[in-house]
Amino acid sequence: MKTRTPISIYIIVTIGLTIMAFEMFAQDSGYFVSPFFWTLLLIATILLLIMNSIGDLVENEKFSRLDESEKKKYLAEKNIPYFQKLWNSAFKKQSQTEEKDILIDHGFDGITELDNSLPKWWIGLFYFGMIFCAVYMLAFAFTDYAHPEVEYDKETKFMLASIADYEKNAPNINLETAKYNADHIAEGEQLFKTNCVTCHGDGGKGGIGPNLTDTHWINVKEKSLFKNVFWMLENGSPNNPTMRPFIKEGTITGRDAEKIAAYIYHINQETNPITEAQGGASPQGEEVQWENNNP
Repeated sequence: MKTRTPISIYIIVTIGLTIMAFEMFAQDSGYFVSPFFWTLLLIATILLLIMNSIGDLVENEKFSRLDESEKKKYLAEKNIPYFQKLWNSAFKKQSQTEEKDILIDHGFDGITELDNSLPKWWIGLFYFGMIFCAVYMLAFAFTDYAHPEVEYDKETKFMLASIADYEKNAPNINLETAKYNADHIAEGEQLFKTNCVTCHGDGGKGGIGPNLTDTHWINVKEKSLFKNVFWMLENGSPNNPTMRPFIKEGTITGRDAEKIAAYIYHINQETNPITEAQGGASPQGEEVQWENNNP
C-alpha cells in the first residue's frame, strides 16, 4: 500500500492553477480582490479536504487488512517526510538486493536494464506542463493573453491616459512661466511637423510662411527668441491671419508651445541657417539681434 501525497501539496497546486487560469483569462478584472475569486478558492479547498477525509477512511480500511510486517513497513514509510521521498526517488541508489527485484530479464553485451520508476517530481512537472500548455493554448486562442500587439495597444493607451492626466493636473504653461529646455527639442520637432510644417517647411526652412532659421523676423514682440516664438504661438501674427493663435484656439497647449518654441530656438540659434541656396525661403522682415542666446 502506497502512502498518499499530503493534502497541503494538493491545496498549493490548486491555488497555483487557479491563479494561473485567472491571470490568463481575466487578468484585467482585478480578480485578486474579487470575492468570487476567494470564494472559488475556499470551495476548492473544502472539496479537497472532503476528498482527503474520504481517502483517510479508505486508507484506514486497507491498513486494517495488512499483516503486522506490512503494517510496520507502511508506517515506517509514512514517517518519511514527503520531500525527502521525492529526493530519494530521484537520487537514492538501490541496494543490490533491491536491484534484483527490478532487474529486467533481458540485456545486451553485459549491460542489464532496471525497471526503475520515474521520479515523482519529474512526473509532477510533466503533468503540470501538460496542464499549463492546455490552459495557455486556450487562453491564447480565445482571449487577448500573450498577444504582443494587444499588450502594446494596452500600454500605449495607458501611457496616453497618463500623459493626459498629467497635462490636466499639471500647472499651465504661459509666457511668463515657459522656459527653454533642450530635452523638449525632440518632442517639439514632432509637434512642429504636426502643426507648423505645412507653412514653415521641413526643418523650418520656410515656404508659405517665413524661414525660421535665419536672423530676419517679421514679428518681434519679445526680446528673447524663445519667448517671441511662444508669444506668436499664443497670439498669432498681427500681420498675417494665416499664423493663428494656436494656444488661444485650443489647438495646442502651453506645454506643447513650450516644446515647439524649444525646437525653433534650437534650429535658429544652435544649428546653421538654411539659406536660399540650400532651398530655404528668402529672408523676410527685419534683422534681429536677440537679447541673448540663453532664454
